[in-house]
Amino acid sequence: MTKHEAQMTKDRSALRHSELGIGDSFVIGGSLVGHSSLTVSESFARCRKITTQAKSSFPLAFRLLPPRKRRAMDALYAFMRVTDDLADEPGELATKQQNLTAWRSNLLAAIDGEFTHPVFPALADTIHRFDIPTQYLLDVIDGVSSDLEPTRFHTFTDLYPYCYRVASAVGLACIRIWGLQPGVTFPHTLQSAEAAGIAFQLTNIMRDVAEDLRGGRVYLPLDELQRFGCPPESWAKEATRPEFLAMMQFQTQRARGFYQMAEPLNAMLSAEGRGIFRVMCGTYRRLLDEIERSNFDVLGHRVRVAKWRKGLILVCGWAAKWGWV
Repeated sequence: MTKHEAQMTKDRSALRHSELGIGDSFVIGGSLVGHSSLTVSESFARCRKITTQAKSSFPLAFRLLPPRKRRAMDALYAFMRVTDDLADEPGELATKQQNLTAWRSNLLAAIDGEFTHPVFPALADTIHRFDIPTQYLLDVIDGVSSDLEPTRFHTFTDLYPYCYRVASAVGLACIRIWGLQPGVTFPHTLQSAEAAGIAFQLTNIMRDVAEDLRGGRVYLPLDELQRFGCPPESWAKEATRPEFLAMMQFQTQRARGFYQMAEPLNAMLSAEGRGIFRVMCGTYRRLLDEIERSNFDVLGHRVRVAKWRKGLILVCGWAAKWGWV
């Protein structure tokens, strides 16, 4: 890396830290130091800023929620965003591991009222107000931490816990905010909500196979790649294209099975929860459709859902909220 490139990387990291509220007074790595003097209201405002700056269409779906729940989703989303960025930013592996370990400790301290980052006052308020089990957020940190090193999974049984931590745990935390229909309890939702997260993450894995491989990560189970005769080093070879297509079709059918398992969650959620879930599920299912429609052309480009299609899915979310569909 040239001196100019190194400075650009440093500048980008500094800008991200500025956007996320990570400054000299909020040391993430090492021991717990510093203290956030933000009020809860100011913290929610900071979380909202992080959410609006994110390059994601999902925060638009937060508008389906009433203001109190929308603010809570901002806090949860901001926490997830900072967690991801601590893993994704440039730096040494040991530093990232230290940062995420400290971030985990900081989360636990925040539950007890000790805030070391601007998102924590709002997050702690959200956790207490909506009775979100802290373990869900710890699971997310553990899942992100496992991505720091080159990753391979030998079987789907090995892959499943990873999908749970980085996706299902997020959804289980979200539905605490969204709320449920009268007479439904959160234990009733566990199986369907967990399945939704697995479906979403399997879809992400299929979309990102090329990018992940460049980073030394292979999430598709190795025993299945062997069974279909398409190890990662053969994916770009025309001679093994039929084997790759058969393997990806198998992965698609598995993901569709988890989407089907997630469907009962619709009837359990509150009206606004049903709306936002319809948006999220609709977007990911459409992405899976697009991957299949491209004949699994995921090695040369990133498959996306068209903006107009996302807009239509958002409209369907509003219709679901009001009981029109």
